[in-house]
Amino acid sequence: NTKQKLQLVVISIDNDLASKVYINMKRKKCLEVGILFQHITLEENVEESKVISIIEKLNKDKNVTSILLQLPIPKHLNKDKIINSIDPIKDVDGLTNLNMIKIINNEPSIIPCTPKGIISLMKYNHIEIAGKNIVIINRSKLIGIPLFHLLLNENATVTMCHSHTNNLKKITKKADIIISAIGKKDFINKSMIKKNSIVIDVGITRINNQIYGDVNFNKVKNKASLITPVPNGIGPMTVISLIENIIACQKMS
Repeated sequence: NTKQKLQLVVISIDNDLASKVYINMKRKKCLEVGILFQHITLEENVEESKVISIIEKLNKDKNVTSILLQLPIPKHLNKDKIINSIDPIKDVDGLTNLNMIKIINNEPSIIPCTPKGIISLMKYNHIEIAGKNIVIINRSKLIGIPLFHLLLNENATVTMCHSHTNNLKKITKKADIIISAIGKKDFINKSMIKKNSIVIDVGITRINNQIYGDVNFNKVKNKASLITPVPNGIGPMTVISLIENIIACQKMS
């Protein structure tokens, strides 16, 4: 089994420009490290049953070691149903219910790439997590929910905020570490953070082919002790996490 070639299959449905950029990053990194890469593009009006039957074929294909559904997908498709049709041991994004339950229970699992990249970045930079007040601004299954549990497992005190949170500034000003992933340019400004806090910017907004994060970088950088840039901050870490997950999927099979 150790000699088996690793292969990632990415399924995209009418991939928009941002998705194309991400898929190319994934392809490039896979080819760099000798992982086979296959990209299946489906029409925007594809039926859900067709997507699921393609995934079921890939589940059975012994040459395919990991499967990734490129998000977002068109509204008429049930995202959770499609994701959960992926065999959990080929679920390279760690988004199936089974992998989520394992994360919540602090059991070995495939961890979604962005949260995994965030934790790796923190550890690489020797950022202390235990006992810290950490605020996450995001509650998605892709980032916020798994990240919340991962940080809890590392003994942080974690607060999860979102679009309905009242008086967000009052909460962020108490944070030792702020992790923002909402996709609103300049959403986090200097007045929202305390001095010497750490700001991790996961947000991505595209305006006229320029990429911006959630944080007003130039204004915040002098007040924060550490801040991640956008682009080239969390993005590359996410791609490295994907490679680690492709290897982890194969070990589980």
